[in-house]
Amino acid sequence: MSKREFVEKAYALAKEQYAELGVDTEQVLREMEKVVVSLHCWQTDDVGGFETPDAELSGGGIQATGNYPGKARSIAEMRNDLEKVLSLLPGKHRLNLHAIYGDFQGEKVDRNQIEVKHYQSWIDWCKENNLGMDFNASCFSHPKADSGYTLSSKDESVRSFWVEHLKRCREISAEAGKQLGTPCVHNTWIPDGSKDTPVDRNGYREILKKSLDEAMTVDYPKEHMKDAVESKLFGIGAESMTVGSHDFYLGYALSRNKMICLDNGHFHPTEQVGDKISACLQFIDEVLLHVTRPIRWDSDHVVTLNEDVQLIASEIVRNNYLDRVKIGLDFFDASINRIGAYVVGTRAAKKAFMYAMLEPTAKLVEMEEAGQNFERMAMLEELKGKPFGAVWDYYCLQNNVPVGEDFIEVIQQYEKDVLLKRN
Repeated sequence: MSKREFVEKAYALAKEQYAELGVDTEQVLREMEKVVVSLHCWQTDDVGGFETPDAELSGGGIQATGNYPGKARSIAEMRNDLEKVLSLLPGKHRLNLHAIYGDFQGEKVDRNQIEVKHYQSWIDWCKENNLGMDFNASCFSHPKADSGYTLSSKDESVRSFWVEHLKRCREISAEAGKQLGTPCVHNTWIPDGSKDTPVDRNGYREILKKSLDEAMTVDYPKEHMKDAVESKLFGIGAESMTVGSHDFYLGYALSRNKMICLDNGHFHPTEQVGDKISACLQFIDEVLLHVTRPIRWDSDHVVTLNEDVQLIASEIVRNNYLDRVKIGLDFFDASINRIGAYVVGTRAAKKAFMYAMLEPTAKLVEMEEAGQNFERMAMLEELKGKPFGAVWDYYCLQNNVPVGEDFIEVIQQYEKDVLLKRN
């Protein structure tokens, strides 16, 4: 029996099992086309960027650990890596670009001077690859971020520098969305905070509010770009106070009609982002996700199919929120094959959504409302043993990408042929 025949046979049996629960797997396969994941470009090069030949991540309470060979050293290498990743993933995707990844052609361009022309080749590349594009201001790894404060800085020369950077990033985002025909989500995250207990928390937050308002004065069409603001509990060197806390940005998003970005590594370990989604969407039109895997803190490990990620996906699917949630990834691991990290992490995120779609939600809600809590628990446990993997394999087969573990060998060959030759 060929691999295709085996997958099709397994799927046929799985289809019958799920049908007994009232779940239409064919409908699930169609719905999976709505799960569009924005791939973060910074996994290819450990958040270095292309501002200088040897650019490396520094500051901002984030770091990439490890020195696995083969990281992308140029835009050409990054695009080759991304194309390889895309060839191994089922479904639809977008590109998520940080401002430090401009096509600067060897020219020194400071962040308050960036223009659309520095990202036009990325827009063209997205168009060629049928991808939407998202964008991020880069408020770290820069001399004007060394103090620990950017948009909330009490030094007016520093503050105004970052305000101008954010203005230009929003303009670039709007043009990208206009050219690509799909809204570009521009996300604002800053590392601003205090290592030790500050006295004037309010002062910094007043400045941040002022800076955001100033940077977002231009109101671009929603069909071209959408703004998101991202909080964080703490970072290295900002353990005692983060200016852009969740409370601050939730208030800002609500009052300014912006998206809130929920990064599941940016909260206390006992908090679950999955629980926040339906709460936020009672009052906010849309939410941006940064899906990662924190271990003890915001360590940005490669996403795996764990309970936290599953709850995020399940909350979105159970409440028909797919059209109100933008899904992005945010991890960077320099200790393993970077292409492998992309593929494992993205597939895991997509698997979580498929698993959620294969749940008989209406039946479970009915049990819950009838007080049948034992029955609900039993059903949820039994679902864990259903042939979810057979449906996933068939989905991959339909999308002409490697089925099961077959992608491992493809990535190993790419490492041998391409990645190892970069060193």
